[in-house]
Amino acid sequence: MIAKIRQLQNELIKADADAILISSAVSHRYLAKFDNPDGYLVITTKNAYALEDFRYIEVAKKQLSEAYTVVELSRSRLYDHVNEIVDKEEIKTLLIEDLCMPLAQYKGLKENVKATLDLAGAMVNSLREVKDETEIAKVKEAQRITDIAFDHVLKMITPDMTEKDVATELEYIMRKNGADDKSFDTIAVSGVNSSLPHGVPGDIKLNKGFLTMDFGALVDGYHADMTRTICIGKADAEMKKLYNTVLSAQLAALDVLKAGMLCSDADKVARDIIDKEYKGCFGHSLGHSVGLEIHEGPNLSSLSNRILLPGNIVTVEPGIYVEGKYGCRIEDLVVIQENSILNLTKSPKELIEIY
Repeated sequence: MIAKIRQLQNELIKADADAILISSAVSHRYLAKFDNPDGYLVITTKNAYALEDFRYIEVAKKQLSEAYTVVELSRSRLYDHVNEIVDKEEIKTLLIEDLCMPLAQYKGLKENVKATLDLAGAMVNSLREVKDETEIAKVKEAQRITDIAFDHVLKMITPDMTEKDVATELEYIMRKNGADDKSFDTIAVSGVNSSLPHGVPGDIKLNKGFLTMDFGALVDGYHADMTRTICIGKADAEMKKLYNTVLSAQLAALDVLKAGMLCSDADKVARDIIDKEYKGCFGHSLGHSVGLEIHEGPNLSSLSNRILLPGNIVTVEPGIYVEGKYGCRIEDLVVIQENSILNLTKSPKELIEIY
């Protein structure tokens, strides 16, 4: 916790700012290791304050007192609390989290706080992009649970199940094996519905053909994310060709990923393979970063000029979607290292047929 505060304080000094107001729940959790969606942090170049309301104040005093001066927050007096810190710390410039702050909140601060407001932009988000060993361990555990769920569902899935049945079973097994929650709304779509990258599971029996399952476990705030596509019934030659094209694209991308690589170059490796046979059928980026949010930066996008760094955790998930027919996606979760990757996903990737 203290190390992350120090990192942010260094960024404030570089930006020639006196302090930053942390208002987003995810930044609050990251910087305080304390989950209060309604709390605020004020971090100056030298000190740190946690504004926590009555519901959380007792726990906050126990958990945060080493790094923060804990203030009991009266929501009707938010501006007063901030101004007290502004006066005490002689704050002239106060950064705000403009990327996630509602306009009404910004206007209220601008009208009532006795400091010049400026925009923090991606200052906190950029710190979150590189994960430390503790964060990597939490994502690794979340992915371990996710793999368990896939192994389980393979052993019990039948053509008589519905898409909702599959999604529910995956979520149940993740919770049963230690997940705090699901990372996001589970996708389990079959047959013609598999052509929808973010299709919603229906109360319909599994259709013959591809069944795409995109799901993940949540552990202590950190997300996992994986996708596997199997076949209900026997896959024909064209389905096998499509599946193997996706798999080849994914394996090729996994083989070249490492620190120092341009995100768009990673996307291109997979996209070139798919476009040779299925031009225009790979409509999303190769992947995205994962952490306290399911979608973080940097993205493995054809439009991204970002460079991958050691400690980035990214998905690698090429897909092919043939409108009105079917689709397939294969997704692993990997940690970027200096000269390679650490693949956290252990589930098999060969085409599995279930009769």
